[in-house]
Formats: sequence, structure tokens, C-alpha cells
Amino acid sequence: MTRRNDTRERVLRTAAGLFQRQGYNATGLNQVLAESRAPKGSLYFHFPEGKEQLAAEAVAVAGGELGERIAAAVAAAPGPAEAVVRIGDLLAHDLEESGFEEGCPVATVALEAAGGSEPIRSACDAAYASWLRGLAGYLHGQGVDEAEALADLVLSSLQGALLLARVRRDTGVIHSVTRRIGGLVAGAARRKDSE
Repeated sequence: MTRRNDTRERVLRTAAGLFQRQGYNATGLNQVLAESRAPKGSLYFHFPEGKEQLAAEAVAVAGGELGERIAAAVAAAPGPAEAVVRIGDLLAHDLEESGFEEGCPVATVALEAAGGSEPIRSACDAAYASWLRGLAGYLHGQGVDEAEALADLVLSSLQGALLLARVRRDTGVIHSVTRRIGGLVAGAARRKDSE
């Protein structure tokens, strides 16, 4: 017998993958139910506020999982430049593994639905804010001057590079951007050390 939480988790993970690949508007609830093999009534049982609630929770879960993977990649880096490169390597690997179908688990939903839905906007904002806090904290610990501003630069540059890589079906732009941005970050760390 399937437990309630198993069904909810399956629906949530299926929705997160579909939103990441197809976006919010192109993902229908019937598709989520069919692909998750969930009973029809389970969607509104587990997500009484419907698609908006499902999307907000899916973004939170997917964003949290990517945030943990980013934090692990950064923590294993010997320095700030390498940390930026490792984040890029992680994103490039995921994009290639998905056949260039899955970019950022937050961006597609943010672009489509965050402007019209406060719960979705809030979930997207929380995911990005978590990533930025983690990266800025690491950079600050590495002696990087203006760590918060540089974390913003890293994340926004990677988001753009990820989009270009997905469209081009080539991750070269991600690697190029992370090397350049990593150099800037390392330079900020050296300047702080020399003061």
C-alpha cells in the first residue's frame, strides 16, 4: 500500500522536473498526475491551493536541493576562483546530463509565474537568497572584499551563461564565464589580503 507522503513526494518531484524542463505554463496538472502515477484526487488533497501551491513547493524543494549541491561544491574548493568554477562545472554537468533540457530549477518558473503569483515569487526569491547567502558567506570567509556584491555577480552571470548554454546546446559558455568571474573573485580576495 502506498503511503500518503509517498504520493505527495512523487507528485512534488514530478512537478519540479516538469516545471524545470517545460516551464510553469506548459505544465498541466493532468500531466503531473499521469507522470507521477498519482490518483486524480490526490493533487488537491495534498495541494489544496492547486497549481500555484504545487509550483511554489516544487521550486522550494528543487532550489533547496541544488543549493545543497552548490554548497558542497564550494566547500570542497581550495579557493574562491575554484569555487566559482566548481559551481559552473556542476551546472554544466546537470545541463549536459539532461540533454540540454533542464536548466536552473528556479529560473523558468521565476520568469513565467513569479510576476503574477506572490507564493511563487516568494519561493523563487527564497531559493536565490539561500544560494547567495551561502556563496557570500564562503567568499567572506575566504577574505573576498564585497562578498555579497560578488555573489550577486556570480549568480547572475551563471544564470545568463546557463541560458545561453541551453540555447546553444554547448556548455562552453558556462566554463568561460566561470573562469573569468572566478578570476575577478580571486582578485578581490588578493586585494583584501594586501591591505
